[in-house]
Amino acid sequence: MSTRLRRPGVLPGFGLTMGFTLLYLGLVVLLPLGCLAARAMALDWAGFVRTVTDPRVVASYRLTFGAALAAAGINALFGFVVAWVLVRYRFPGRAAVDALVDLPFALPTAVSGIALTALYAPNGLLGSRLAALGIKSAFSPLGVVIALTFIGLPFVVRTLQPALEELDPELEEAAASLGAGRVAVVARVLVPPLLPALLTGFSLAFARALGEYGSVIFIAGNLPMKTEITSLLIITKLEQFDYAGATALAVVMLAAALGLLVVVNGLQAWAARRYRGGGL
Repeated sequence: MSTRLRRPGVLPGFGLTMGFTLLYLGLVVLLPLGCLAARAMALDWAGFVRTVTDPRVVASYRLTFGAALAAAGINALFGFVVAWVLVRYRFPGRAAVDALVDLPFALPTAVSGIALTALYAPNGLLGSRLAALGIKSAFSPLGVVIALTFIGLPFVVRTLQPALEELDPELEEAAASLGAGRVAVVARVLVPPLLPALLTGFSLAFARALGEYGSVIFIAGNLPMKTEITSLLIITKLEQFDYAGATALAVVMLAAALGLLVVVNGLQAWAARRYRGGGL
């Protein structure tokens, strides 16, 4: 009867590492979120509902969630194209293009907001040309979408790149040789294996956009009921020493983010099962 030798791990055993993991996550993630929820309980239920359903707050929800959804959708489409070009083609300046994708990560958000405002303002390089066409970009909901698209692009591209690198180009060539058109190749060959990664990138871009502040406040104009985002209202309530009201709005955004993660994880699991089962 042979005995199997067990190779010692580089790190300590499961019990110790799991303990450190739970401790770290508890201190860094759970404790701050728990304190946030506890602070919001300073309001009674009627006061909480009144705070989070104020017409000005509801208008900020519409803008924040609508603009975040639009920006994430734009990034899902064009981020796929950018990732495709970076993975499938070799061309002069590819390294520079690849580095540009990460620029929104590196730039302070306030710098991004100032740069976008200077570009899309009515007297800016692009804003003046759009204004001549009757399109108001800066200081409008469109400006919010532009800012959120800018900061969300890297999430989609960097999530899709590894998935595209693992996808064998011969699958597309085989489908084309069997008579499949480009639309069929995209729909039947590319989308099924890439859908979980695409959903992940979309959800990350959407979640990042929900909490964005610095790059938006300059280009939005911050007009009450029109171009105010929820993050700005939270800051406004903090400046007015309305800590309970600020935490109430923060709890709503937290619940939305958690709900989004649950939905997206469910969609990812469903897409993976359908792909492995040949349903897609």
